[in-house]
Amino acid sequence: MIRYIKLYLYCLRFSFSKAMEFRIDFFFRIFMDILFYFINFLFYFVIFKHTQILGGWTIDQIFIFVSSFLVIDAINMTVFANNLWYLPEFIVRGDLDYYLVRPVSSLFMLSVRDFAANSFINLIIAFSLLIWAIIRYPSNLSLFSIVIFFLLIITGAILRYFVRMMFIIPTFWLHSNRGFEMIFFQMNRFIERPDRIYTGFMRIILTTVLPFGVMASFPTRFLVDDFNLNILFHFITITIIFFLFIKWFWQKGLKGYSSASS
Repeated sequence: MIRYIKLYLYCLRFSFSKAMEFRIDFFFRIFMDILFYFINFLFYFVIFKHTQILGGWTIDQIFIFVSSFLVIDAINMTVFANNLWYLPEFIVRGDLDYYLVRPVSSLFMLSVRDFAANSFINLIIAFSLLIWAIIRYPSNLSLFSIVIFFLLIITGAILRYFVRMMFIIPTFWLHSNRGFEMIFFQMNRFIERPDRIYTGFMRIILTTVLPFGVMASFPTRFLVDDFNLNILFHFITITIIFFLFIKWFWQKGLKGYSSASS
């Protein structure tokens, strides 16, 4: 474990040094994410001009929800996005060889080697928005609920990584530069809406098989709704299942991998 921490710290130092070499891109991406945050808040602000409740939540609760999925998105953009974008190309071109021969987990290196320093600034901004939404919330929130809430936000970001990997790993058999990622990006929009606006079969899918409705909605529900242990249990269970599935699926993919030397 210590070896992996030291390795990741080296990756962080290299990533920040590289980001400073392309300062226009660095600040442009910060600006684009800030615009994305503004549009999301504006979207719900306009909706609440015409209604007082959406998915069972008031505007104050929605602000916590919006800030939650912005933090989850920022975590993924900071930690995983740059790495996963190139992963399908590594698989198709055979560049995966360079990572398979290293004395560390290939999945670890391929997932976190490139830390997006510019997105880290946006993560701070998104986190600040979340703190603002919690502070302005009109009802008292217990310290216990807030702590568990933040842990669930981190878990939601990890779960999103697992789901994206589920769409990338089929590249081992498809030999496509993007795998099913375009489908993932389209479905990722579901995380931006409260889970209770979906009903019936769609809701079952979005809280189990493709748990986009869990990632940000369940942490928010745990914080602002009445205490519900089932929410916590469901969230943790889904995350553990996806963790075990991705480990198995990755190994299965490696068995079907054609290296550059084969």
